[in-house]
Amino acid sequence: MLKEQPWLNYGDYLDFELLQAEAEGREVKDIIKSVDEIKSMNSLDTQREVLAEAFMDKIQSLQIKKDYRFFEPSELEEIKKSRPLIGSDLNVKLLSEHIEALSYDKVYGAWLGRCAGCLLGQPVEGWSRERITGLLKDTYNYPINYYISSDISEELRKKYDVSDEGGVYGSSIKNWINNVHHMPEDDDTNYTVISLKILEQYGMDFTPDDVAECWLTNLPILHTCTAERIAYKNIINLIYPPLSASHRNPYREWIGAQIRGDFFGYITPGNPELGAELAWRDASISHVKNGIYGEMFVAAMLSAAALLNDPYKIIQCGLSQIPEKSRLADAVHDVLSWKELGLNWEQAIDKVHKLYDEKIGYHWCHTIPNALIVCIALIYGETQLEKSIGIAVMAAFDTDCNGATVGSIVGMINGANALSDKWIKPLNNKLKSGVDGFGLVEISDLARRTVDMAQKAKSLNKIENTTLK
Repeated sequence: MLKEQPWLNYGDYLDFELLQAEAEGREVKDIIKSVDEIKSMNSLDTQREVLAEAFMDKIQSLQIKKDYRFFEPSELEEIKKSRPLIGSDLNVKLLSEHIEALSYDKVYGAWLGRCAGCLLGQPVEGWSRERITGLLKDTYNYPINYYISSDISEELRKKYDVSDEGGVYGSSIKNWINNVHHMPEDDDTNYTVISLKILEQYGMDFTPDDVAECWLTNLPILHTCTAERIAYKNIINLIYPPLSASHRNPYREWIGAQIRGDFFGYITPGNPELGAELAWRDASISHVKNGIYGEMFVAAMLSAAALLNDPYKIIQCGLSQIPEKSRLADAVHDVLSWKELGLNWEQAIDKVHKLYDEKIGYHWCHTIPNALIVCIALIYGETQLEKSIGIAVMAAFDTDCNGATVGSIVGMINGANALSDKWIKPLNNKLKSGVDGFGLVEISDLARRTVDMAQKAKSLNKIENTTLK
């Protein structure tokens, strides 16, 4: 995910707030001028921040346009009322007796796939599609057939500005495959780990307030990004969930929650409704509307992937848990038709890039374009790890986030034993986490603890009432 300056000056992010308000359907034409006036002020002028804060408060009070065609609640009960009717092809009983036998291999596969996809995408995070494609083609790695290395000619290093310095989360080295011996720290894996900690500490009845407390206790603020950092800052200032998600938060529909949904799918195999509800409790401290739906969508897909291998059905199960008339659902429905219309994976990615501009930070890190890339990778990747995470990263936008989500779902579908050593061995079964109490931990141990938690949750995971096959 996009890494920003350690401390946020609201005056620097008013453009994001304006784009966010427009996307939500708010009437902003009368306040655009005030944005330009605030931005033009000296950044050291304290009055600039006062005016920026007032602007961000005012924009939340603007009315939604009467002709706005979407209905996007953030409250759980309203979300449930806004879901689509589930089709008859998904309304079949599961073979629940097989879940225990499959769970460890599948959950371990999901953890490994998440790490592999994240590691593939991390060193090219923030790169344009053209730059990624150029490097891959010039190193004979297009379509992607292995992790990306910085061990290349000096000519190519200069051409694509490849360097080894300037890592993330305290590391001084970028995580090209030739520089790592395990899965290095990343927010995409930190949140999966902290979700395990939340469940182990608070149980299945955890609340959004519990999530907030766990973050403040176990995750340093500078290990968070965008919406999470704003929410963290809000909570420290006694602005609690759900207001912590919307108060002066221009990132409230960005990808941060979408990358946090995996664990809730891991522990609810065959029950996407419960997985999505757990994801809502997590997402609602930092996100609203489509930001929340992204996490619910991913959690539900992973719940389904424990027992399904059809990408279309898995995606439909994700859609079944979010509002039918949301921007996210509308966009995903479009993607579901593209392969049938004859588009190949590159053409599908082209369409996403025509709809969203990767040069605009708001688009680059927003939930919706990245969710579309996840769906494209699942559909065209045909449940193969290499092909799926490769497409997710070659599409650009938020490469490590999308690689991680896709790898997680494909890993859940296939299980650890079916994943190629080419992608799994470099991880050395180890993940470094910034979450307090974990450090360098074995991925297999995380999977075992996840399965233990899923067994404890079994009483709430009412398989007999599920609507999957």
